Amino acid sequence: MGLFTRIFGDESSKFIKKAEKIVAKVNALEADVAKLPDEDFQKKTQEFRDRLAKNETMDDILPEAFALVREAMKRVDGKRLFDVQIVGGLALHQGKIAEMKTGEGKTFVAVLPAYLNAITGEGVHIITVNDYLSRIGAVLMGQVYNFLGLSVGVINSQNVSYLYDEKHFRKEVPTESRGSSTAEAVGKDRERDQVGEFKIVYDFLKPCSRRVAYLADVTYGTNHEYGFDYLRDNLVTTLDEIVQRKHNFAIVDEVDSILIDEARTPLIISSQSGDSEDFYLKFYQIAKQLKRDTDYEVDEKLKAISLTDTGISKAEQLLGVENIYTEKGIKYVHHLETAVKAQAIFERDKDYVVKEGEVIIVDPFTGRLQPGRRWSEGIHQAIEAKEGVKIEKETRSSGSITFQNYFRFYKKLSGMTGTAATSAEEFLKVYGLDVIVIPTNRPVVRLDHPDLIFQSEKGKFQAIAKKVKELNMKGTPVLIGTISIEKNELLSVYLKQEGVTHTILNAKNHEKEGEIIAQAGKRGTVTIATNMAGRGIDIKLGGNPIVDCSRY
Repeated sequence: MGLFTRIFGDESSKFIKKAEKIVAKVNALEADVAKLPDEDFQKKTQEFRDRLAKNETMDDILPEAFALVREAMKRVDGKRLFDVQIVGGLALHQGKIAEMKTGEGKTFVAVLPAYLNAITGEGVHIITVNDYLSRIGAVLMGQVYNFLGLSVGVINSQNVSYLYDEKHFRKEVPTESRGSSTAEAVGKDRERDQVGEFKIVYDFLKPCSRRVAYLADVTYGTNHEYGFDYLRDNLVTTLDEIVQRKHNFAIVDEVDSILIDEARTPLIISSQSGDSEDFYLKFYQIAKQLKRDTDYEVDEKLKAISLTDTGISKAEQLLGVENIYTEKGIKYVHHLETAVKAQAIFERDKDYVVKEGEVIIVDPFTGRLQPGRRWSEGIHQAIEAKEGVKIEKETRSSGSITFQNYFRFYKKLSGMTGTAATSAEEFLKVYGLDVIVIPTNRPVVRLDHPDLIFQSEKGKFQAIAKKVKELNMKGTPVLIGTISIEKNELLSVYLKQEGVTHTILNAKNHEKEGEIIAQAGKRGTVTIATNMAGRGIDIKLGGNPIVDCSRY
């Protein structure tokens, strides 16, 4: 600890000390707010809007707004926000990063600043790492926002968008098939309350246009969708086609992953430029005859290849030309290098999967499929040729932006994660964001053991398999994290050799990943998951409830 920190205290301690006064004000209002009838909650929201219009600030109404959200959550979800969660909400409102341990309820904390900032009518964006979590958040928290008089939208991939609508499921059921509307509503609410933290209850999501989802007071979506919608908006020819509005306030979940790990990942929007299917097939046949280190060299870090003189000569011989550079020009050279890249650098079930005759990119940070996304510069077509599936037309870049640049558009930016303190210096330097470490509501009882180092990967996996078998025989639930689909499959082989029954959680079955990971705490359960699979889902010892909702 440095001298300055010892004298003045660190940033988190100073913030928490100041926050205690505001938390005390929120707590002092709790009894009065509890006396409000349900119908007065939306009236209070309008009252806050009127006060802001009369030049009061958000900080002026913050204690009352937070107290109102706490009571709303108690009434509709049965959960009372703890004092440390109020502190977390305050940190987010002030444009900081709240580091909160796993299981401390970040999803609920985000409602506090989202509500307060959405009152202005300028919109709040809550950014998640995948479509699944955006839908979960909207369905689970939509009931709270609606109770307070705010609308909730969701933007997902494949141009799918929703509005949270508690009456939507009733409209979907034919009149003659409906039972009591009250009983039906109670059944749906009960289903959401019991399984809503890991299973999407679609009955509350009404499909809508992209623009309508963005016009909602609070909009949930992934960083990719916000970024690509921005790029698409910059390519439209009329104002009516623009879907986003001003970038007011963003709350980024798993902020270290999005703003640090993926910060410089370029989002590229492409358009079709031509059809060269024959070239890709032709050069795939050539590339597979070239040998690594002899005909070409690979730079794994830069994901690049360089052809050797031997490789160039072999390619010229196979093409029947004397000099590929002078006779065929840059087009042939480009196709040759692209085909070799597809062969040497891009691995199936690690960088991409083949599903229903289509090459689908696997996100290197999350391990999730990215349908609709395509590599540019002919890479995707070269991989399609390699895998023997239909080769789509070539594309050319029409626009690009990095997440680092996109999130700088927001007037106010904040984030939350369980692991931010280690990147605090980078957050401050690049984004001007302070990291506040929020205390846990109860003392942490988890034991963290030191790492074990092995001489080889084989030895490591053998040791893991034996340890898992030992734990499994005792009935202890085991969750194993890996860095890729490939490692998942490899570890699965070792566990099968030990006779351990297990479930694999990776990009191939991500549709069900929330429900699978939610049951990872069951007695005798063994689950293998990629590094970010199932993020945002609580794992409870004994497993989460599985409810048969068909009778509702």
